[in-house]
Amino acid sequence: MTGLSTHVLDATSGSPAVGVEVSLQDASGTELSSGRTDSDGRIGQVNDEPLVPGIYHLVFDTGSWFADNDVKGFYPEVDICFEVDDPDGHYHVPVLLSPFAYSTYRGS
Repeated sequence: MTGLSTHVLDATSGSPAVGVEVSLQDASGTELSSGRTDSDGRIGQVNDEPLVPGIYHLVFDTGSWFADNDVKGFYPEVDICFEVDDPDGHYHVPVLLSPFAYSTYRGS
């Protein structure tokens, strides 16, 4: 599998964060694609076009998701900047989200 996937987990409830809007952007901020997390908090294929080596941003609209779920959150968006070095590789960028903290890592 090649490309980019993501997963958002609501760390407060321990359940998937359903309906988080996610935007893939290049280094200049141009949107390349977007999507919304599914019932398992995932977007299985974020990118529409192959990822060439370079810097990218995954921007998660957490402010809207918090508002839709009646949660007072501190982070209106989460912007994960990462580098693609292998255009044939698979990049999985999960986010563990709570109202006052988030974490991420390169998954598999």
